[in-house]
Formats: sequence, structure tokens, C-alpha cells
Amino acid sequence: MAEDLGTTQILLDLLNLDGDNEARTDEDIFVGQTPKQNRNRVFGGQVLAQSIMAATRTVEGSRPIHSLHGYFLRPGDPNQNITFGVQRLRDGRSFSARRVHAYQNGEPILSMITSFQEPAEGLEHHDPMPLNVPDPDSLPTTAALVGHLDHPVAKEWAFERPFDIRHVTEPIYLAGDKSPIADSAVWLRTTSAMPDDLSLHRAALAYASDYVLLEPVLRAHGLAWVHPGLSIASLDHAMWWHRDLRVDEWLLYVLHSPSASSARGLGTGQFFNREGQLVATVAQEGMIRLPEFGKN
Repeated sequence: MAEDLGTTQILLDLLNLDGDNEARTDEDIFVGQTPKQNRNRVFGGQVLAQSIMAATRTVEGSRPIHSLHGYFLRPGDPNQNITFGVQRLRDGRSFSARRVHAYQNGEPILSMITSFQEPAEGLEHHDPMPLNVPDPDSLPTTAALVGHLDHPVAKEWAFERPFDIRHVTEPIYLAGDKSPIADSAVWLRTTSAMPDDLSLHRAALAYASDYVLLEPVLRAHGLAWVHPGLSIASLDHAMWWHRDLRVDEWLLYVLHSPSASSARGLGTGQFFNREGQLVATVAQEGMIRLPEFGKN
């Protein structure tokens, strides 16, 4: 693994929330930081991951998160800390439910319900991993693709992300796909090793899930991320963790967009480990606005 302790440490720092059980109303309160960045809004994956860690801090025992359903309500300000309020909805024999609100300026920017489960035995099956996928070490890094560009966003993509992302399908950073299809895939892992706390790995996977989830929507229409006037914002996010995983080991992220309409696009994704096991599934709808369609 290529070691980049700096970017992985940034990820670990933002997942290390301030807070304790003395700071409560009907919520447990935690505070998360945002690393310096070039974008004018907080990355949605960051808010998801921090919300997961806040909820996890209120769950006792060995109950990892197994699902979340959340709505992005307002863009986050990257120059402010984020306050997380966790409401303990239920602790049953096998499951715990939490509601998390992420606040800035007293207003929620994300509202989420999460569920945690005691490990249990039961029926087992999963979708197969796609065949004939190239090995991640045979694919170029994002730095090799856009690191030469003298632009702050390109530099961030190339050198400041805590994840190494290798595109299986043709990258669309600078140009749209010549054969438009609503499918894509990437390999990804953290740029250096992570601690053994599996809660961190599940939260970090939620962080990474927001990177390219809407890319198949653009790919289906031959669009690139740099299309003039393109505006994209995540609206909601749902995620299910099926099996234990490590984000510092290669995971294949297989993506598809079943629909786009009314200036919204739906993206779905599946994460597979190197052994071919399906470890997580994700879905997100996003707002996608283009100047050629006028104001919508």
C-alpha cells in the first residue's frame, strides 16, 4: 500500500468527535471539525461519517451500524464546526435506533436515522462480484490523471483525498464517456492503514460512498465533471452494511443509475471486497442542474 499518513490522518481527525455524556438535552451532543478545503460547502460524505460516529458513541456493546437513511437539508459551511445531536430512539434486545441531526448556526444540515444490530447468524447470499475486473494496481491513480492540472480542485482530487481511487471505467473528470452508459466502477482504499476499530471502517466507507455515486448519471449523458455550469448536490443517502470490511484494503465500488428526471438523478452502488463478497450497498438521489435546461 502506498503510504500517505497525512490524508488518512485528516480522515481520522474528522471522525474523532468532541463530546461526552454530560453534554445533553434530550440529545447527546458532539462536535466535529472540517479540514481546510477548496470547495465552498462541506463534503456530504464527511457529514455522513461524522454523524455515524456520533451515533456510534451512544450505542453500548458490540452493535455495529447496519443501515442509515438520511436527508441533506442545507449545504454545510466548511469554515464552521458541526454540532451533532443524537437522540436515543430505542435499545432493544438485538437492535438500537438513533436519530442524528447535524447542526450549523442552530439549523440542521443533515437529518438521519441509523440502526445498529447485535451480530447474529442467519441466511446468507449476495450478488456476485463482476467478472474480469482489472486489478487496482494496474490502473492509474487520480494523481496520474489530473495531478498535472494547475487548478485547486484538481489538486484536491489528486493529492488531498484520504482515499486512493482507481477508475475501472473511463474517468470523466475532463471529458464525457464516448460510449454513454449508466454504469461505472472504481477500486478504492485509504491512502494508509487505519486502526482496527471496525466502527471507524464503516463510517469511513460512508465517507467514501459519496465520492462517485452520481457519476453514472453524468456518464449516461456523455457529461464530464467539468461541464460548464454543472451544479450537483446530494439530496438524500441510504446505506446498508452487510459484512465486516476494512477500508484500508481494496474495495470494488460498482455503480449504476436507474433513472434521471426532474433535475434529479438516482445512483446506486455496491461494495465488494477482494474475495468477491458484497460488503455494503448504497443509494443516493442528487440534484443535477445544467444551464442548457434553464432555471429549474
